[in-house]
Amino acid sequence: MPPRDNPTARQARLGCELRKLREQAGRTAREAAGLISTDQSKISHMEAGRIGVSEARIRRLASFYACDDAVLIEALCAISREHRGQFWWDEYRGVLAPGFLDIAELEHHASHMRCLQSVTLPGLIQTPQYARALFEGVLPKLPKDEVEARVEHRMRRQVVLDREKPPKFEVIVHEAGLRMRVGGREVARGQLVRLLEAADRPNVSVRVIPFASEKFVEVTQTVLYAGGVAPQLDTVHIDAPFGGVQLDAVADLNRYRMQLDFAQRVSLAPEESRSFVHHIARDL
Repeated sequence: MPPRDNPTARQARLGCELRKLREQAGRTAREAAGLISTDQSKISHMEAGRIGVSEARIRRLASFYACDDAVLIEALCAISREHRGQFWWDEYRGVLAPGFLDIAELEHHASHMRCLQSVTLPGLIQTPQYARALFEGVLPKLPKDEVEARVEHRMRRQVVLDREKPPKFEVIVHEAGLRMRVGGREVARGQLVRLLEAADRPNVSVRVIPFASEKFVEVTQTVLYAGGVAPQLDTVHIDAPFGGVQLDAVADLNRYRMQLDFAQRVSLAPEESRSFVHHIARDL
């Protein structure tokens, strides 16, 4: 099978974790190739996510690398069993940019999520009208069919919160995001009502950083921290003008955990935040 030209973020992550295990064990790609009777170039492709790797090979390599973390090994094997086309977001392959599929995939597999937003509200709790207004504001203007595909995709992402055992989702939003009249007064009010409804869910908490807070929190970028089944698979997703970026380096994960922890400390408590949001919605 020829190497993949565009591995998914999960496929690339599997390869990355295998490379980390190899390097931590002090093993070379040549040694790994010899173990599974392949050539060194295939190890390179495997660790880049460009070719698949079977469960049997993952377990052999993990043993060779002296990895006894059963949770991580099972998580990597689960990724190896995934095939393109088995998830709902695969329907949008070739319709939307790969980053849209990557964020849906990340949310679907997350054990818990935390996000920090500055001027918009999280996609997982947006209304169709609010999402459409955001996409219609993109410059240069998007074709109408792409706007509608993006809105539909965003609404379908929200099923992750409706599962029988949904992930915990902590939302920290700056007051600026609550007061932005995206789509006009009625759309903005409807979005705040949707936020309050989401806050009623037992797995969702909403916190607000008010303008009055005297503690500065860096919130110029939208940050989503998605916890993996194994801690080694934690991922940070950053929204950027050129597209989303996923980070998994230990230093990056530590930095954004610190940022989210600090934002939580300076934000209002959930009940106080609910009253705060309700007050803004009432005044719109």
